[in-house]
Amino acid sequence: MAQMQNGLKNILQKSPNDVVFLSALRTPVTRSYKGGLRNAYPEQMLAAVLRATVTQNPDVPPSAIQDVAVGTVLSELGGSKAARMALNHVGYPSSTSLYTVNRACASSLQAITTIADSIVVGRIDMGIGAGMESMTRNYGSKAVPTQLWPELKESLVKDARDCIMPMGITSEKVAERYRINRADQDAFGAASHSRASKAQKDGLFDKEIVPVSVTNPPGEGDDSPTPHSSETIEVTKDDGIRHNASTESMAKLKPVFKEIGTTTAGNSSQISDGAAAALMIRRSTANALGLSSSIIGKFAGATVVGVAPDEMGIGPAFAIPALLSSLELNKEDVSVWEINEAFASQALYCVRKLGLEKAMQEGRINPRGGAIALGHPLGATGGRMVSTILSEMGGGGLGEVGVVSMCVGTGMGMAGLIVRE
Repeated sequence: MAQMQNGLKNILQKSPNDVVFLSALRTPVTRSYKGGLRNAYPEQMLAAVLRATVTQNPDVPPSAIQDVAVGTVLSELGGSKAARMALNHVGYPSSTSLYTVNRACASSLQAITTIADSIVVGRIDMGIGAGMESMTRNYGSKAVPTQLWPELKESLVKDARDCIMPMGITSEKVAERYRINRADQDAFGAASHSRASKAQKDGLFDKEIVPVSVTNPPGEGDDSPTPHSSETIEVTKDDGIRHNASTESMAKLKPVFKEIGTTTAGNSSQISDGAAAALMIRRSTANALGLSSSIIGKFAGATVVGVAPDEMGIGPAFAIPALLSSLELNKEDVSVWEINEAFASQALYCVRKLGLEKAMQEGRINPRGGAIALGHPLGATGGRMVSTILSEMGGGGLGEVGVVSMCVGTGMGMAGLIVRE
């Protein structure tokens, strides 16, 4: 117990070598194919958050930002060329380097982690961890390889074959194995929409969101005032929230992946478009540059674990204990939790396995809704969650210590710990 108390004390202390955040911004997250960003390119959304990062940090010259890591899952050529072009396009010099990262649903949390690691070991002093995804443009294969070594499809190793199992089927397996019933999944989904709806109406997302200008081609939309001309609009809000969602309306939806299954469009995350970026710096460097007052939080660490591919959704239930143990913390030390809602089945399993039912009842798990309501733009989700949890712990008054965690396709879980300042 004393060791755990020391762990919390150590986490809350400020050290010159801390990796801290100066900003954590995101675009709106909108519905793929139908939402406001459907005609945006992933690198266009990335450009918006990279530009806003400079605008919101006027005392940080772009030339001082040494490296940028961008999480993306579906982008052509791994997104590296388009992301680099976007970086230069919005005013960063060629001396600022960039690379992309793909850890499926945890890609932008991985990007944030790798930038933090580079700062910790002294490779850089300041960098950006970001993410981008247009599922509208790049989800044609449903995130399953179209050119795959045939031997893998017929592998004698079940876990190898299961790596390309549709995510919805993994949700059904979790629901069946761990007895997560349909009614509980529907109630969870409705609650996500309800919390997100209230947060949006109260303006709680406004400070973390960067507007994106998008040009729609001629003729899009029955109410277009100029049906024969392209139209440029500014997208400012998440548009996947069902403001009138209820458990009763969720119960009317049919299962999507199995005829007698429990996973529906209402209790699953939405496929979405969006981007995010977090500016990170060593605390001593921030102090030397006169940026101490701009620090909004600290990145305290992250952990990744592997689980069986056919139940990939249980990943957070194992990543979170590993993270807390590594930092000598227990779950009571955590004020707020952002656990990605890939599916209600797996999110509920994780909450129960971790013993977080009380935290859920108290509104400390996804207090502003999660991916069921807001959407899940694969490569950008981790960054979105980091920007939201920093906001929740700041103006939201939900304490100082937060955990961000998500399951990862092919069977992993990742978790990161954030301290608000």
